[in-house]
Amino acid sequence: MRLAFSTLGLPGRPLAEVLRLAASHGWAGLELRCAPGEPVHPEMTAAERSAAARALWRAGVTPLALAGYAAVAAPGEDARPVAELRGQLRLAADLGARHLRVFPRGGDAPAVGADRRAARRLAAVADEAESLGVRILLETHDSHRAGRDVARVLELVDHPAVGALWDVLHTWLAGESPAVSHAALAPSLGYVQVKDVAGPDDLTPLPLGAGVLPLAECLGLLPPECWVSWEYEAPWFPSAAPLDGLLGSGAALLARLADRRADGPAV
Repeated sequence: MRLAFSTLGLPGRPLAEVLRLAASHGWAGLELRCAPGEPVHPEMTAAERSAAARALWRAGVTPLALAGYAAVAAPGEDARPVAELRGQLRLAADLGARHLRVFPRGGDAPAVGADRRAARRLAAVADEAESLGVRILLETHDSHRAGRDVARVLELVDHPAVGALWDVLHTWLAGESPAVSHAALAPSLGYVQVKDVAGPDDLTPLPLGAGVLPLAECLGLLPPECWVSWEYEAPWFPSAAPLDGLLGSGAALLARLADRRADGPAV
């Protein structure tokens, strides 16, 4: 199991500082949040992109994904989300990121309409993604928080450059067991996002292992080479403990779970 964390947990921090934290605490990869005010953002110049890619390479840290916010199932015309996808695919490729994270955001409309919008938009950029060497991953989130929801869209797209990102919080909130989520997502799974919370009524991020999410059960289902990334949602919860002081213990917990998995299949 290979470990990454999302820069969402360190909002606005310079990339050099994030890379030092990753290297010093045993994290091999990063999800790079793509948003204004972050070191990685949609308006980066060519020089800024090259400098960021070099910094990642020198630090020996894998840019696991560009964590974008494209809403592929959102109501409306296709032009805007498709243009956003294309721009973020180019940024991901320039940074050397192997994945681009996208959200559904299908709203409250009937699922069949949201599924078709998402599939149509993803299919429109799938060949370009493949040529750039970037795989688009649709996250289990919002209107499509269960594994079966994302799997429906991916079946419609049916392209190797479009896959799934399993956020274990959202499938749990959807009432889906880890085994059912994994069965739905495994054929197209890119990697897994982990986190921990106190319960469905309090989603304040906690140190890994301090909450109620079935992390051991989820990780026990994964192949040994799978990437696992800690997404600590600091910007939305100002009362959460700073991530800096949790990175060492978080990596240690995930390593213990990986060792336990190596000892035998999850029960």
